[in-house]
Amino acid sequence: MANNKNQMYFAENPDAAHDEHVVDYHVGGVDLKFNTDAGVFSKMRVDYGSGVLIKAMENVKFPENNILDVGTGYGPIGLFAAKFWPNQTVDMVDVNERGLALAKRNAELNHVGNVNIYSSDVYSQVDKTKKFGMILTNPPIRAGKKVVSAILADAKDYLVNNGVLLVVIQKKQGEPSARKLLKETYGNCEILDRDKGYYILKAVKN
Repeated sequence: MANNKNQMYFAENPDAAHDEHVVDYHVGGVDLKFNTDAGVFSKMRVDYGSGVLIKAMENVKFPENNILDVGTGYGPIGLFAAKFWPNQTVDMVDVNERGLALAKRNAELNHVGNVNIYSSDVYSQVDKTKKFGMILTNPPIRAGKKVVSAILADAKDYLVNNGVLLVVIQKKQGEPSARKLLKETYGNCEILDRDKGYYILKAVKN
């Protein structure tokens, strides 16, 4: 049983046999390539939910005070953010060491320099004095509701005033309860977009 758990994308050191691929993804005028591997989330393609978030975030206004991508995996959300806002620094965090190694390779592959990629269990290693204008997440649903709720609620402590949290979540995987939590925590929650059961939720720290 423990061995199976180690295969999961939210494991710290997945021991699945390597199975590398290169994935292309295009949004707007930005075309990026991603090295992927077994033991990371959505290794064969940029998953649909992340794609919906990437497309939605491009038009979001936020205080330009740097960006944080929580649960970055091999890096699609964070690296697109770094391309969309080259004058911002994007911190990209995850617990999955294989994913983080891939994200670093992918930053080099796509000539993205305005990123900090490092290990953090949710926000544990994120510098609390370094507030962000926007936090992005496609939360690891399979890690459980406690982890997902911590990502959503605790983001408030890492946002500047008027900072924006953007979340992608499927209705069947807890969107109604996530929206309720955001309203309770931030006093607001807007459905920015919905596409094939995926919702983009936006909360603003007032």
